Amino acid sequence: MTRVKYEDMRLEFKRILMKRGFTEDDAGAAAAVFADNSLDGVYSHGYIRFPRMVSYLDQGVIDPKVEATCEMAFGAMERWDGHRGFGPLNARKAMDRACALAREFGIGLVALGNNNHWLRGGSYGWQAANQGMIGICWSNTTPNMPAWGGKDRKIGNNPIIFAVPQSNGEHVVVDCALSQFSFGKLEEAKLAGRRMPLPCGYDDDDNLTDDPAPVMANLRLAPMGYWKGSGISMLLDLIATVLTNANSVQKIGTFGAEVGLSQIMIAIDPGKFNDPALTDEIVRTLIADVRSSEPLKGGPPVRYPGERDVKTRKENMESGIPVNDEVWTQIQRL
Repeated sequence: MTRVKYEDMRLEFKRILMKRGFTEDDAGAAAAVFADNSLDGVYSHGYIRFPRMVSYLDQGVIDPKVEATCEMAFGAMERWDGHRGFGPLNARKAMDRACALAREFGIGLVALGNNNHWLRGGSYGWQAANQGMIGICWSNTTPNMPAWGGKDRKIGNNPIIFAVPQSNGEHVVVDCALSQFSFGKLEEAKLAGRRMPLPCGYDDDDNLTDDPAPVMANLRLAPMGYWKGSGISMLLDLIATVLTNANSVQKIGTFGAEVGLSQIMIAIDPGKFNDPALTDEIVRTLIADVRSSEPLKGGPPVRYPGERDVKTRKENMESGIPVNDEVWTQIQRL
């Protein structure tokens, strides 16, 4: 395991993306998405995912010269078409636009249709919060979960993000998909020979199970909260599809790859009601109350959502980002 400085990683990503047709500005912005995800410890959507994204560029699946465009505008709401371009860059531009609308109207919404995978959804919550905005965003996916009571996969593990800013940059951010456990957590448990603390999906006999092995084999993850998560998944897909007039989970499932997604970016400017000091006081008070919780016996202190990201970011900025040597060597050779 090697540690790589954040700036060295970002510049390496930028170099590779410029070689594949990105403008210098777009390459820098796209590189920052991968580097920032790695900095926050979300390596699966950072440097580890980078070679796969480059392979899509080399295969022509993603056109680096295509940019999302505004198709319709009505006050604080806009509908954009991503033209199946580079997903993270389109998503960043859409959230920036939602923040600009929020500065003008107090709230801004960009419905981004026909976009590709945006990588880590939490990036766009942090992006909004870094601009002093409350951020809400979500994406639909391929159909990769059964609806509650169903056997075959009909709904998406649609990620949803909420973010509330603090002036010190230690924002409160929830970033979660709608399965009870992520595929990555199931994989970790399977490799360690562990069962999950709660049922995580269905076995081949249609029974809920806490054994990750059959769930990974049949890809029938359980929605979080069971029927509640199932309903939320359907509504997120419906809202995104109605506002974009683009692709639903059902339609995306016919494409053969997770492309052409529908995504919603919402920004709300709390400064229209409060000065930053008042917002900070509200956030600090609520965080302090939650953190004062008595931990379960033998458990760690209670954290607020986003706290671990802040801690990991500081550690990795000071010491370098830990990388798998084999993957990093592969990236350097691209």
